[in-house]
Amino acid sequence: MKTLNRILLLALVLGFAVPALAAETAGQTLRLSRANVPVDIPLHQGFFDAKPVYYIITDSSDEKYAALITKQQGWRVELARVLSHIRKESLVPVYLFMNGSKGGGIHGFQDEVFPNTPAQADRYSAVRSVVHVTWKEGSQSQVLCSEAAILSAKAEGRVEFEETHAILNMPQIRWPGGEMPIRKGKTLSDESPYGDGQVLDIDTKNMKVTFVAHRGWGPEGKTIYYIVTDAAPSEPAKMMGVVFAPTVAKTIESAAAQDLFQFANGIKGSGPMGFQAGIAIAAPGDSTYSPLWKISMVEWRDPSKATLLETRSDIADMQSRKAVTVNAARPMDSDHVVNCPFINPFQTISVSKKLTTSAQAADF
Repeated sequence: MKTLNRILLLALVLGFAVPALAAETAGQTLRLSRANVPVDIPLHQGFFDAKPVYYIITDSSDEKYAALITKQQGWRVELARVLSHIRKESLVPVYLFMNGSKGGGIHGFQDEVFPNTPAQADRYSAVRSVVHVTWKEGSQSQVLCSEAAILSAKAEGRVEFEETHAILNMPQIRWPGGEMPIRKGKTLSDESPYGDGQVLDIDTKNMKVTFVAHRGWGPEGKTIYYIVTDAAPSEPAKMMGVVFAPTVAKTIESAAAQDLFQFANGIKGSGPMGFQAGIAIAAPGDSTYSPLWKISMVEWRDPSKATLLETRSDIADMQSRKAVTVNAARPMDSDHVVNCPFINPFQTISVSKKLTTSAQAADF
């Protein structure tokens, strides 16, 4: 079974079909309705080395930030408290200004500043630790467009830092010299494969990006939808058409990464390998919800006897009967972690992201 699992994973990575298993499961197909739907998500603009970066904000470990950003962008930011358990080596900072020049930043001042982008793959992470930057009294503020400029201003005693406990999931969509792959087949159906990209359109004029939202099972068999933004290792990330973020794999041993079960065989369906949809152990609103998922593969010993599984307890029951095996997915002998924020694809963006007045920063 382990050998078969490796073959299946290699087929997934290389984008090959698995005709033998398809034949074994002929006649057993379950296609969820609205299995793949488009979702518009607000774009934010920031800086990297004095050049624009466009990104989204999907999750926050901090309740106040989740509420503030949700109100600003008119699109829900999920509370993911377990992100606070993420290891420091998996984090990189984002600089948020608490005063100074008014602008489109989260607190109503200048845009946020990032120290890296996916072009610096060895250092990039979508999961960011929030650093507050405050101009000191008597200092002449100006727009700082790079980490180097911010560190220089700090060294000169013009600004001060506050390293907060807040963690934000801020996947970058377009950055200097690159962007997430645009999906070639933009017409979605219940049979649409994961394909060569997760993004349908990047609209910097109207400040929104359109993702493919995939349907799956959450706790207690309830429907969830998720998008995919980045992953590790590199080959699965390439196959899904998302950003390669090796630092995300470092979260696998922490509570920040939760279990997501995908199926390597069995009933054919809308899952990423062409079989039934996956099962997550947590969903938005749960205390254990996280956008970071460590992938395990469920494999039927006899695919012809596969039945629909909807919950973690269903999987455990089949394990106890020795009907399935469950193993951590390790394509290319590397830990497999995916940034899959759970979202509501049927909500609409209700307000413009850009602020016209300063946000209340006193509570932070």
